Amino acid sequence: MSRVRIFTDSTCDLSEDLIQQYQIEIVPLYVVFEEQSLKDGVSIKPSRLFELVDQTGKLPKTAAPSPLDFERAFEGAIQSGDDVVYIGLSSELSSTIQNASIAAANFPDDRITVIDSMSLSTGIGVLVLKAAHAAHDGKSVAEIKSMIESLRSRIEVEFIIDTLEYLHKGGRCSSVQHFIGSLLKIRPVVKVINGAMTLKDKVRGKREKALQQLLDNTLAQKDDMDTEFLFVTHALAAEEAAYVKRQIEQQTNVKQVYITETGCVVSSHCGPRTVGIVFAKK
Repeated sequence: MSRVRIFTDSTCDLSEDLIQQYQIEIVPLYVVFEEQSLKDGVSIKPSRLFELVDQTGKLPKTAAPSPLDFERAFEGAIQSGDDVVYIGLSSELSSTIQNASIAAANFPDDRITVIDSMSLSTGIGVLVLKAAHAAHDGKSVAEIKSMIESLRSRIEVEFIIDTLEYLHKGGRCSSVQHFIGSLLKIRPVVKVINGAMTLKDKVRGKREKALQQLLDNTLAQKDDMDTEFLFVTHALAAEEAAYVKRQIEQQTNVKQVYITETGCVVSSHCGPRTVGIVFAKK
């Protein structure tokens, strides 16, 4: 019986340890600064991205892997006789799923299964780890697909953004919204709903207040949590991520709380000091 190999893209924001431990294959998105096209997590890391933004005053553009990128990534697995399950960035946010599907059509029928995560960052990561566990346990492609498609509507992704600067530069926040938000020190709490980013709360005042709102929103759902694992994901906010991790460990029954860092694609839209909490519901 052929082995099932799990693929995802660089926006899953899983740590290198988890990627290696579960033998997950990553297809990187692109970060484009002027004429330079860099592979997310391969040829550029978030710390360098933030340096370049500070130096130039401009945000990079981001781009999905091409169908050819996906073909090259999938080819080795198919030639080895394995089947592929690819779980990628929400189709509401990127053409990544579309391009993966185009590539999959160039291989024999049913060898590559493409699943829209309807999520981003470690919202994808949760699905990928669940799929990797199932593949390790010998589940079939059909069983893994059914499980992931059932689970994806129960993934909770919520995060606070420290500054509206990146959303403004990226065209996701108007000049008026940016001015008023900066003047009033408004910190958005953003939630992923149906694959898109949606404003959940506007917290006015100190950052600690926004962080507490994020925690409160999560802890209000603790009885509905899948307690296998939970992610605290951040961009240059290690101390706050560690604090959130401790609070969740103390106030819930989650068995494993992972801290991971956002990759360049997510960081380029949300900016530094973003903190998110991601988990599956029962």
